[in-house]
Amino acid sequence: SATIPLFMSNKDVAAEAVTGSGKTLAFVIPILEILLRREEKLKKMQVGALIITPTRELAIQIDEVLSHFTKHFPQFSQILLIGGRNPMEDVEKFKEHGGHIIVATPGRLEDLFRRKADGLDLASCVKSLDVLVLDEADRLLDMGFEASLNTILDFLPKQRRTGLFSATQTQEVENLVRAGLRNPVRISVKEKGVAASNTQKTPTRLENYYMICKADEKFNQLVHFLRQHKQEKHLVFFSTCACVEYYGKALESLIKQVKIMCIHGKMKHKRNKIFTEFRKLPGGILVCTDVMARGIDIPEVHWVLQYDPPSSASAFVHRCGRTARIGNVGSALVFLLPMEESYVNFLSINQKCPMQEMKPQRNVLDLLPKLKSMALADRAVFEKGMKAFVSYIQAYAKHECNLIFRIKDLDFASLAKGFALLKMPKMPELRGKCFSDFIPVTINTDSIPFKDKNREKQRQKQLEQQRKERQENGGKKKFIKNKAWSKQKAKREKKKKVSAKRKREEGSDIEDEDMEELLNDTRLLKRLKKGKISEEEFEKRLTGSQSRLK
Repeated sequence: SATIPLFMSNKDVAAEAVTGSGKTLAFVIPILEILLRREEKLKKMQVGALIITPTRELAIQIDEVLSHFTKHFPQFSQILLIGGRNPMEDVEKFKEHGGHIIVATPGRLEDLFRRKADGLDLASCVKSLDVLVLDEADRLLDMGFEASLNTILDFLPKQRRTGLFSATQTQEVENLVRAGLRNPVRISVKEKGVAASNTQKTPTRLENYYMICKADEKFNQLVHFLRQHKQEKHLVFFSTCACVEYYGKALESLIKQVKIMCIHGKMKHKRNKIFTEFRKLPGGILVCTDVMARGIDIPEVHWVLQYDPPSSASAFVHRCGRTARIGNVGSALVFLLPMEESYVNFLSINQKCPMQEMKPQRNVLDLLPKLKSMALADRAVFEKGMKAFVSYIQAYAKHECNLIFRIKDLDFASLAKGFALLKMPKMPELRGKCFSDFIPVTINTDSIPFKDKNREKQRQKQLEQQRKERQENGGKKKFIKNKAWSKQKAKREKKKKVSAKRKREEGSDIEDEDMEELLNDTRLLKRLKKGKISEEEFEKRLTGSQSRLK
């Protein structure tokens, strides 16, 4: 009610409101009203409104909310443009049905702006744009979408309504407000009954707890908690994709008669299906990374459990905000190590997020030996555990609050026990350190087989090949540089190649030397125009090709 009248009366808005307070409707309704009031009706290939969001799940959800309304207005077509599908399908769909209202993620949208060769000229379609909405605006900027957003904004007309929506506004959003919005109105919606001076970011019906426990007790406490609340619906947040893979598998085998699902950013095609399925479930556990932290509206979530604290304080608010939505009651619990206790105080000051302590349960079953035996029985579990440990430490090192989360104060031995590792992995962060408290297993970990027979067959083949090579090299092991698990480097290289190819196709294929010549000749041309040199002198000193200069 605060936003709709302003957004419709030709004002640009930057709205900030607590999680689960109805931000989606605050832009869906004005969009439809503005499009209905247009003097000229939209043609099939014209775009009237564009909604950009950071994740696919959020885009799917907004698309659903929008379709509740558009079914009453058959004159408007809507289209969802997100990753995880073939872009050519989207091109064909747009050409066939058009898209008066587009809901999109930045990557896919930017890609479609470049599909002129495939017969889609999206740049001319958006010339009729009336409304642009950036949902979770601060996340759009910090997920590294800034370059994509700038490209997209360059295609859009300047005469338009723009709305930025989020539960947390950051400095980058402030800068965007100044740069991209004309006569903006700031809307900040507080909880009822909360003093104006208190800008609490979390809903008042949300009970926020924290539990202080050692790294090797954390997993047992989590399983104990989930077993006690079997009938309810939970989200369990981890800091990395590898941790989701490992602990998700562990929880599946340790908590029976409960549906457990995993979702993270590296799942390309399954994500949409898992998300939709979990929303329909009456109870269950969704193990996830921050890909599910924002805007996602899953009905009836009872508890949000944060096994690892998030890498930024604003992400904490968004994670908690998956429960206690639209006036419902909900609870959130974050597990902290003893050295991280000051984070509680930091959150109450930085995010105005009050928290109460929950004491660790006594006489909890120790399940780590069970996890170890799982790793000994299946190499896949062993490898997942190692990857999870390494990725956890790397994520910890990048924490935004590095005064509280100090990697050099981490007790690696206790942490490795908490991950139920069979041995310490080799990684730069552990170099030269001694771990007297951690006792590795006595068996050779190379002898652990894969449960999957095909994978084991392949592994044996590789081992045989290595043995042969060792014999050929006189017993010496051939030095093989470790391959990185992360594919980021390869992705960066691929991106570079693609952008170089695109530049060549677009005709800006001027080599550096040519560029030098061109600049030199341009200077000469200026001097000729000003009459400082004669035409004969000009022709004599020309270095580049005459045709290009013309």
